[in-house]
Amino acid sequence: MHRLSGFMRTYWTRGEPGRETPRSLAVFMQRTWLVALTFKLLGSSWDVSWHFKWLRDDLAAAHVLNTVGTGIAIGLVLAHTFTGYGADRRSLRIMQVGTGVFVLAGPIDVINHRVNGLDLTAWSPSHLLLYGGTAVMIAGVIRNWYHSYPCDGGYARQWRLGLLALWAFMFENMFFPTGQQEYGILEVASWFRGQPYAEPELLRFAAAQIGRPVDDVAIQSFAMPIAPWVYPVWAIAICVPLLVLARIMVGWRWTASAVVGAYVAYRCLIWPLLTFTIFPPGVVPFWLLAVGVCLDAVVLLGVNTYLRAVVGAVAVTAVGYGALWLQTVVSSTPTDLAARSISQLREAFEAGNSLYMVPIAWTSVWLAGGGLMLTWAGVTLLAARTIGLDTPRPPGPTMRYGPEPLRDARGALGGWADADRDASTTSRSP
Repeated sequence: MHRLSGFMRTYWTRGEPGRETPRSLAVFMQRTWLVALTFKLLGSSWDVSWHFKWLRDDLAAAHVLNTVGTGIAIGLVLAHTFTGYGADRRSLRIMQVGTGVFVLAGPIDVINHRVNGLDLTAWSPSHLLLYGGTAVMIAGVIRNWYHSYPCDGGYARQWRLGLLALWAFMFENMFFPTGQQEYGILEVASWFRGQPYAEPELLRFAAAQIGRPVDDVAIQSFAMPIAPWVYPVWAIAICVPLLVLARIMVGWRWTASAVVGAYVAYRCLIWPLLTFTIFPPGVVPFWLLAVGVCLDAVVLLGVNTYLRAVVGAVAVTAVGYGALWLQTVVSSTPTDLAARSISQLREAFEAGNSLYMVPIAWTSVWLAGGGLMLTWAGVTLLAARTIGLDTPRPPGPTMRYGPEPLRDARGALGGWADADRDASTTSRSP
């Protein structure tokens, strides 16, 4: 309490965004964002598995864990807003909008479930608002880290590692809705084994929603209601451009590989936690590793920036679909699952085939490639007009770092020296 009291007395004064901030406070606030996003990540990952196990529960442990992260994020936004410390005006506005959308989406989602029942799909409007708001919030945090985190001396490595971590959070958040398919196919396989992951109450509820008994058709409607072209097209055309922007912003040649590597490693870590407990696991998307390496290799090509978007879209799409096919074959899953009815899926399973990979509509390669060509060029144009394509990485910080406050014998904050007191209570904009 002594430390908290000293912290509040020292820093809790009104100021405008972009206010001169002690370096130690800027570092503390931005690292705390990593903590908030970690809680949200753990909660959202558990939440997907939770809803393939039990009926919705507003006070489920997964929701509580996510709420802890959201609470920290809201607290940070309020602190940035009131004090003006640790964030420039534009970054803060983006954080405020994203947090506001997420908070608004919460009660909308609750109402949606009260009115429409289960609504398991990750693609419902209320769920889109939840991870859409989170994406906007993370975008503000990324922008603020890029411009405001110290990057001189020993901080340069922290600047890069923190930015890589933030882009991994962003990638996970945007890849999140594909969990519907990754968990859904394993749910169907568990039903065929006669040991469904979902509790009987959940299966009965899901079947009743479509007016059927608990049978194969009801399980398919519950676990795999999404068209098989959505998974690869969303991953390639929407998620890969985030890796392009991350590569431009971080400036390290293996940025995309590091981001997807961190995400796949995280999925590998939580897989046994789910598999060897009572919770359903999902398919780990190892195929993304090939996508990350291919993207990093394409960026090294010495060609015109926008020509690179065309070449890169073709190469990454081809490698992505090839890696998807390879993971399907290696997992002993039939490559034509997307063309099979649920009864044919059961026949394939009972014939000894595995169902360990998401059904893919392979003809969607044209849609994914064309979409990636447009979105790759789009994020390149965005980067060129905002941060520049050839500016140094890391850039010089735009935030002005103020003097450090005094500390007492126990290391707690003890206010300001007289010479710094006036500056600490003055609002300044960059």
